[in-house]
Amino acid sequence: MTARQVVVIGGGLAGVTAAIGLREAGFDVTLLEARPRLGGAASSFARGDLTIDNGQHVFLRCCTSYQELLARLGVSDLVTMQERFDVTVLSPHGRARLRRTALPGPLHMGRALTGYRLLPLAERLKVARAALALRSLDPADPAIDGVPLGAWLASKGQSERARRVLWDLFIVSALNIRGDEASLALSATVIQMALLGKKDAADIGVAAAPLGDLHGRAAADLLGTLGAQIRLATKAAAVERLPGGGFRIGLTGSGTGQQDADGAWPAADGPALLADGVVLAVPPGQAARLAGAAGLEGAGRWADLGASPIVNVHVVYDRQVTSLPFAAAVDSPVQWVFDKTRPAGLAAGQYLAVSLSAADTYVDIPAASLRQQFLPALERIFPAAAGARVTDFFVTRERRATFRQAPGIGALRPGTATAVPGFVLAGAWTDTGWPDTMEGAVRSGQRAAEELTRWLASQPAPSGAGRPEAATARTGAPS
Repeated sequence: MTARQVVVIGGGLAGVTAAIGLREAGFDVTLLEARPRLGGAASSFARGDLTIDNGQHVFLRCCTSYQELLARLGVSDLVTMQERFDVTVLSPHGRARLRRTALPGPLHMGRALTGYRLLPLAERLKVARAALALRSLDPADPAIDGVPLGAWLASKGQSERARRVLWDLFIVSALNIRGDEASLALSATVIQMALLGKKDAADIGVAAAPLGDLHGRAAADLLGTLGAQIRLATKAAAVERLPGGGFRIGLTGSGTGQQDADGAWPAADGPALLADGVVLAVPPGQAARLAGAAGLEGAGRWADLGASPIVNVHVVYDRQVTSLPFAAAVDSPVQWVFDKTRPAGLAAGQYLAVSLSAADTYVDIPAASLRQQFLPALERIFPAAAGARVTDFFVTRERRATFRQAPGIGALRPGTATAVPGFVLAGAWTDTGWPDTMEGAVRSGQRAAEELTRWLASQPAPSGAGRPEAATARTGAPS
């Protein structure tokens, strides 16, 4: 008797989670990742002596599945969590503080809202009424799937000013789209779950170590310990259904994830992998191509999910310019800014990373032009920066950071199971009930593992005939 073979295509959080679950269920698992590292969109790279995260990823206390993954990876001690939701909002005209109380939700945010002095009192009261109206919406109701948030808020008396300096604080960063253009259904999900639910739901967690350590290296170590095979720098070129059942996965790439004695990466082209089941955990465009070739009808619609970019502006100063671990900003091109000094390994000075969601207007602007815009903007909200010397400035861009979370998107997001037996989907873009976030990615991986486990358990026991080279060497990827 031979264990069933499963191939997971994609080594981001969704694919890693699925691979862990399937290996723990007793299947032989091969994880394919086109990049030379695991972690997907939440990873790190080296810049001189610093370790730079490719983006600024935070999570909330309500992100329970993501926290369960961190615990399973053994890295819960590499994140920090606020004792209670507390955000400083900076403006060239002053600052405000949004901090919850110990009251039960939704009363816990009442004092923060009434004291939010960047809005006139009359506007704050209108915000409270709109929030209560939002609380009554059902995000799963198809009737609101096509409604833009901006139009709905305007109908509830929310002014342009209120939408920009309060609603956008949460919606733009959560959904990676301009607030007025956001999906009302997904916006309701975010606000209801994080701000109007349990009092501690929105408490913010941040990484205290590079994301590459938190996700990629830790995942490689665990999967290696579990006996999964990881093939890095290896791309699935095609997925073919076999007449007798199962799948053939063609490979291309510069390596298999296993270095030879000379430190070289062996060629990935060659014998294809055979599998009893496949988890497709790649972005929607790539997923549509592979799924269509595997015979799944309608996969081409996933391309209509679109994409939204995120740009990160990185600034290293020769001295400390703020004591805040992170802050939001309004009336400024800065949206959110994070102190990355310690996680990056900076020995002296301070390293700030500005995260720009819904960055369509910034994604093609040269770094020199962004420097001219953002250094003065940072000085306006951090006056101490005016006297500091900039020792490094650079920009990172994720052109397809998330799918475009606009009205009508709910009808396009596919579920985990597909019409092709043994072929399941994972990824934050699938219908998780969550926005495109780390929590959504992990939940999708969990569902994929559960769905494929159920399906494989319903199939006749394998004979072992024809099963591939796919799982001969049970070697974890180098970390």
